[in-house]
Amino acid sequence: MQDGSMTVSGKKGKLSRPIPGEVKVEVAQGRVVLSLDSADRRNLYGMYRTLVSNMVKGVTEGFTKTLDIVGVGYKAESRKGALHLALGYSHPVVFPLPEGISAEVEANTVIKVIGIDKELVGETAARIRSLRKPDVYKLKGIRYRGEKLIKKVGKAAGK
Repeated sequence: MQDGSMTVSGKKGKLSRPIPGEVKVEVAQGRVVLSLDSADRRNLYGMYRTLVSNMVKGVTEGFTKTLDIVGVGYKAESRKGALHLALGYSHPVVFPLPEGISAEVEANTVIKVIGIDKELVGETAARIRSLRKPDVYKLKGIRYRGEKLIKKVGKAAGK
């Protein structure tokens, strides 16, 4: 830890994050120990403990979010650091991937967003999902793997 920021290096890469002055970080015997100067800031301890834990896990194992594309004619393709998506619009959607994030496309309908920064992986997956959110009437769109949707009935079903 130097100049108020912590850097973690591993086999997958290197991450750095600013740490406030109230949080003290010490590395001893292969373990990271966090402590606080004042007892009234307890919420900082839990948050920064989790952030440091995610940094360590990210540089050793990495993080993955899986998205499923559901819909007739909906498909994805990965080309040169960008995703090319056909989502039922009159034009193809090109989504540039941020630095440090890669995407694998399996069978044209499954996107795996991969990276070492958990926040950036989650944000990128959310932005891809927002390009065509799941429709609750037809159950089409981009959704997270394992996301449950409850189909709504249309207007005509009430008569």
